[in-house]
Amino acid sequence: MTLYPKLIEDALATVRYPGTGKNLVEAEMIADNIRIDGMKVSFSIIFEKPTDPFLKSVVKAAETAIHTYVSKDVEVTIATESKQAARPEVGKLLPQVKNVIAISSGKGGVGKSTVSANLAVALAKLGYKVGLLDADIFGPSMPKMFDVEDARPVGEHIDGRDMIVPIEKYGVKLLSIGFFVDPDQATLWRGSMASNALKQLIGDAAWGELDYFLLDLPPGTSDIHLTLVQTLAITGAIVVSTPQQVALADARKGINMFTNDKVNVPILGLVENMAWFTPAELPGNKYYIFGKEGARRLAEDMNVPLLGEIPLVQSICEQGDKGAPVALDENSITGQAFIHLAEEVVKQVDKRNAEQDPTQIVNTHKSSK
Repeated sequence: MTLYPKLIEDALATVRYPGTGKNLVEAEMIADNIRIDGMKVSFSIIFEKPTDPFLKSVVKAAETAIHTYVSKDVEVTIATESKQAARPEVGKLLPQVKNVIAISSGKGGVGKSTVSANLAVALAKLGYKVGLLDADIFGPSMPKMFDVEDARPVGEHIDGRDMIVPIEKYGVKLLSIGFFVDPDQATLWRGSMASNALKQLIGDAAWGELDYFLLDLPPGTSDIHLTLVQTLAITGAIVVSTPQQVALADARKGINMFTNDKVNVPILGLVENMAWFTPAELPGNKYYIFGKEGARRLAEDMNVPLLGEIPLVQSICEQGDKGAPVALDENSITGQAFIHLAEEVVKQVDKRNAEQDPTQIVNTHKSSK
């Protein structure tokens, strides 16, 4: 039997690509490199992305088609190509980012996202290049806090890859799953879907050169936390709490989560949010509604720095709802508190980098004996 390219193409025309319903020839997925040597055939199939979900099944179907419509004696070798370059492997993501900081809380309602947004703005006001990833997949709030709810990130072809371009506001590069979902609908995703979405926002986005890349984590502990420590080498973690005993108990668990032997992410420090209430008409008065200096005592107990105490002032909530973080106003009480927090974070990051080895990405695979 004599083989020739048209025979091979006719067989491949019986294979449909599930993504479009077109056959491989019609979809122009067969590269112009069919090689025939006796009963040996080799060629390449072109996919849009190296991570195409149908890649393996299409390759298998193409091989079966040649054996079915040409001859079962044909020795088939199929290579795959992609139009888009592969996402860098874990460990080589974000090469231009100097420091990755996770901002966490043991429980919800302690103002973690407010602290994240204002810390990002304060760092930018100090002259640093800052990125902020809203990693709270199920409750994204950054689009509202930055008044960019209607923004839709655009795609750009960079170095052979289609990349998401972050939204920029107040000197901060920002991405959130909130840009891609209906804000009025609950995000009902399984853990793996949420984790994959997060990996895309990290690895398929044009973050560029950053001094600080802040991750606003979901409250508590979840698959998202595990995904992040498996994807990025996190420089350090900041834990946000209020002075309440119940919040402090959860903050202690949050600290333990990062410092356990498997994760081993350094704690940069604690932030006490809602440390006291100060009414606008009496700026000199402090009312300790949720308890006094609870986070300070916890910081001393766990031997971690207290990075800052943020007062409870009505303007924090109001400005957050308006999409204008209070850190923009350096002359306000809270604006000064966040600038001080940013300066302390910079100091602790520099100290951590000078005294400790770089954080290792968590590997959950068991080592073979």
